[in-house]
Amino acid sequence: MIAVKCPHCHVGLKVDEKKLPSDITSFKCPKCKCPIPVSMLSQKEGEGTSSSDTVLLHLMKKGIGKITVLPNDETAEQVFLLAEGVSIIGRKSTKPSLTTIGIETTDRSMSREHIRIEVKKDPKGGYKHYLSDNNSKNRTLYNSNYLGEGEVVILNNNEEIIIGRTVLRFNE
Repeated sequence: MIAVKCPHCHVGLKVDEKKLPSDITSFKCPKCKCPIPVSMLSQKEGEGTSSSDTVLLHLMKKGIGKITVLPNDETAEQVFLLAEGVSIIGRKSTKPSLTTIGIETTDRSMSREHIRIEVKKDPKGGYKHYLSDNNSKNRTLYNSNYLGEGEVVILNNNEEIIIGRTVLRFNE
């Protein structure tokens, strides 16, 4: 069993991943009836999923990027796949927040809701990734410059974003 959070109404669900058909692409949320896109998650043999971890399932689409957290003294390497729509990225916390991607870190200079990345389909069938600071206390560095209030930039492959003292790398 894995814990799943509906990306629409944020209701928590328990799903037996062994009972999901291998060709499933979505299922309806029992609360809001919206489709919950699914990508089958793989685990290495012997790894377990803590029942307290909530997994947000996303449909895997070609051309949608990922964020890699580069390791340092406060943070281990982590990789997060982005999904079409808005992702709020920040420090993982037990306190309620709007974060959809929580980075496990002891970096207290990273806000719980530090940056916002919106993934939109472009007219050519690919995807564009729009980065903005999410009113963070310590601001966001992108290409060695702080993002201004309300400023939105388009991410390109292999670019780095610094939130707090943590470096993130974007890849398509």
